[in-house]
Amino acid sequence: MSQADVMERVVKILTPYVKNQEALASVSMDTNILDDLKVNSARLVDVVLAFEDEFDIEIADEDVDEVNTVGDAVRLISDKLG
Repeated sequence: MSQADVMERVVKILTPYVKNQEALASVSMDTNILDDLKVNSARLVDVVLAFEDEFDIEIADEDVDEVNTVGDAVRLISDKLG
């Protein structure tokens, strides 16, 4: 699966949790999930679970700590998909 495909699916998963629709409209690999998209940090667990379900992968807690931007999520998922 290409990074563009992963990105599209990541953004789709994030959409219901995003509080800043303007940032979502111009989302990029550099968009910060918490700061730019205003996703509530408590909801991040739900987002990660959705990533795991959507891509049929497991994401370790320490890996979650490294995910700050949309690009971080895309790269982590792409790596897991191998």
